[in-house]
Amino acid sequence: MKVLITGAAGQLGSELQRRTPAGAEVVALDRRHLDLTDEPAVHAAVEKLHPAVIINAAAYTAVDRAESEPEQAQRVNAVAPAHLATAASRIGARLLHVSTDYVFSGEAARPYTTDDAPAPLGVYGHSKLEGERAVLEQLPAQSVVLRVSWLYGPRGQNFLLTMLRLMKERGAVRVVADQIGCPTSTASAADALWALAARPQLTGLFHWSEAGVASWYDFAVAIAEEAATGALLPPNVSVTPITTAEYPTPARRPRFSLLDSRRTREVLELQPVHWRGGLRSVLGELSHV
Repeated sequence: MKVLITGAAGQLGSELQRRTPAGAEVVALDRRHLDLTDEPAVHAAVEKLHPAVIINAAAYTAVDRAESEPEQAQRVNAVAPAHLATAASRIGARLLHVSTDYVFSGEAARPYTTDDAPAPLGVYGHSKLEGERAVLEQLPAQSVVLRVSWLYGPRGQNFLLTMLRLMKERGAVRVVADQIGCPTSTASAADALWALAARPQLTGLFHWSEAGVASWYDFAVAIAEEAATGALLPPNVSVTPITTAEYPTPARRPRFSLLDSRRTREVLELQPVHWRGGLRSVLGELSHV
């Protein structure tokens, strides 16, 4: 099975390459090699490579900066997936596209299912929603959209790496405690995507996260504790809970964005670890870098 991975230099794209299963032939392209916002270039690359599956891990993920760069967020998160969908349709390829829990408003009192109506709060969420709709509308019989929550890993830019840097530099951090979701490692998300790639009969929307529930504060406390155990941080890092109101940002974020991934677990026969176990694995990898 020939697989084209776009966004190959990002945190998820790099993890997809590292976890390539036996029998998959991967061609990995980042934005230096393919501008996904250039429709003719996308069509030419897809037709030349002729993959059976495209996994789009490319995204504009700067949630706050998107408020001042809406056009760029739209190009990467909405226009580019549409180009990939039309290119895939021309050669009969499947397209697996990655989306986000930020397509939801956060007003629910239970985990969001794929049947719940999206209502994004900011530019980033709106652009990601438009991207997933473009994929599903243009390629309904050959596409999958996988929404993941609070993605992090040992590479790229993410909450974990930011916290490790700040905790090391300052010895103390203040972290929002009233936004609830579930941290999900890139390893877990990559495994789910490869499982979806191996099941051509699956189409439509799916949710994925690791097990458990956390606030950003809970996540930060766990980072401090686990990193100290692994000698990545000193044992006396202070983590103070604050409210969203105490930490204003350009973009509004959902207060509750837990994803219900039970259906995905069943169809893929995958059981995710608890998010703290996933964190422990990532920190273990970083301790050996």
